[in-house]
Amino acid sequence: MGKDYYAILGVPKDASEDALKKAYRKLALKWHPDRCGDDKGAAEKMFKDISEAYEVLSDKEKRQVYDQFGEEGLKGGVPPGGGGGFPGGAGGFPGAGGFPGGATFSFSTGGSGRGFHPSSPEAIFERLFGGRGFAAAMDVDDGMGAFGGAFGGGGGGVGRGTSVSSQRAREVSHRVPCTLEELYNGTTKKLKVTRRILGPGGSISTSEKVLQVDIKPGWKAGTKIRFNKEGDDLGNGAQDIVFVVEESPHEVFKRDGDNLKLELALTLDEALCGFKKPVKLLSGKTINVSNANSIIQPGQVSRMPKYGMPISRHPGQFGALVITYTVQFPAALSASQKEKIHAALAEE
Repeated sequence: MGKDYYAILGVPKDASEDALKKAYRKLALKWHPDRCGDDKGAAEKMFKDISEAYEVLSDKEKRQVYDQFGEEGLKGGVPPGGGGGFPGGAGGFPGAGGFPGGATFSFSTGGSGRGFHPSSPEAIFERLFGGRGFAAAMDVDDGMGAFGGAFGGGGGGVGRGTSVSSQRAREVSHRVPCTLEELYNGTTKKLKVTRRILGPGGSISTSEKVLQVDIKPGWKAGTKIRFNKEGDDLGNGAQDIVFVVEESPHEVFKRDGDNLKLELALTLDEALCGFKKPVKLLSGKTINVSNANSIIQPGQVSRMPKYGMPISRHPGQFGALVITYTVQFPAALSASQKEKIHAALAEE
């Protein structure tokens, strides 16, 4: 008994093109061999079956043959038990006595015989995900929270009436998390990437390479570093690899453009009578923030020029350190403390 392509994809026999795409994408990401490391053999078999089922059911003519003659008839080039071939001669179904509606049908997938020969599962995956590899496809899905809408064309990687080659992704993006210290001082990150190349007959070879990303002082989140032609080459030219800087949260400072924001907590005594507090900067240097001449109000802001982030477009220049003060009031006062406060204020 042949494979039940509808059951493999988990769709009804009247499933639409969009339903087939959605089912395929969901299952392909779940069963991709790069994801299923524990039982890669089983994952590869399932991934192959999913790809084969989608290839057949998404093609109108192949689907018609499969619906009438099953997998054996589709791959064998003759209906099961059909003996000498299709009515009306090899490779087609002419006339009312052949394929429904008198339509002609022939395969052009290559290989020996007249039957259907499945394409490479990886080639189908790349086509449906717009040329993206598995890791990039997962990133896009994670960012969208759903499959629909991420790829266009009713949720697919290739829109209706548009060639695969014109839609294949020309670049693949990878996030590069950086601490605020790294973005202040600059750093070098060495990142290993795996490149896949489509070979003859749909085979795919892989190679690994270490790319060096030089993070410049003052770079901001969203800055892109491009490596031309270093990505996958799956039949439409090598992709560019684009690394996108991502800023990690800092426990003390918050970046605001070229400035740095800092909340400094003061006791009521410090706010009224003065203070001197050490602050360790992103450069590693420690400075003293102090006040002895005025009362600090809750929410008051002060600026310290040149203590912010380096300005990458103007080397040697820096933004400001913007300090917002919070004042911690005591939870309660004793009668003696209240009398002293009254006395001190009365002296004015």
